[in-house]
Amino acid sequence: MKTFKLTLMLFMALGFVTLTSCKKDDDGGDPGDTQAASGTITAKINGESFTSLEITSFATVQSGGGNTVLVMQGNSSSQAINIQINYYDGVGTYDITDESVFILASYIEPNTQNPAQSQTWSAPFDASGVVGEINISEETDATIKGTFQFTAKNPNDGSTREVTDGSFNLNKM
Repeated sequence: MKTFKLTLMLFMALGFVTLTSCKKDDDGGDPGDTQAASGTITAKINGESFTSLEITSFATVQSGGGNTVLVMQGNSSSQAINIQINYYDGVGTYDITDESVFILASYIEPNTQNPAQSQTWSAPFDASGVVGEINISEETDATIKGTFQFTAKNPNDGSTREVTDGSFNLNKM
């Protein structure tokens, strides 16, 4: 009986998490809103333009164990943006909020000479509330398009980065 109660509690908790995973019931916006060139991610980082290199940019969708995960990444020569949506459910809008650990975004300034000195700003962060959103406007077997924006915080020094006007037009691996 104790095992049954624990199993029931686990299923209830998983059901609650699934129902509150921060996906809104809209269509993810107009694909015409996507500004990124094919195979890239673009954004403004504290007002400065960022465009990833096509050769280092990708999206991948993997399913297993009842969960689908979307990972998108784009790197330039000195910066990177990484977005991950656990429990991905296709076209729609996904909030980046501290109420869910299933939707993550980060901005990275890698230091190739001394990797320990690389800096990462992540969203969400403690007591952040809603700090951004990812809009998936179009998905095919080969590509995924949409927009995003978020505020990220560096856990080492407390500084923040505003990632605005983000868009992606990525080839899926």
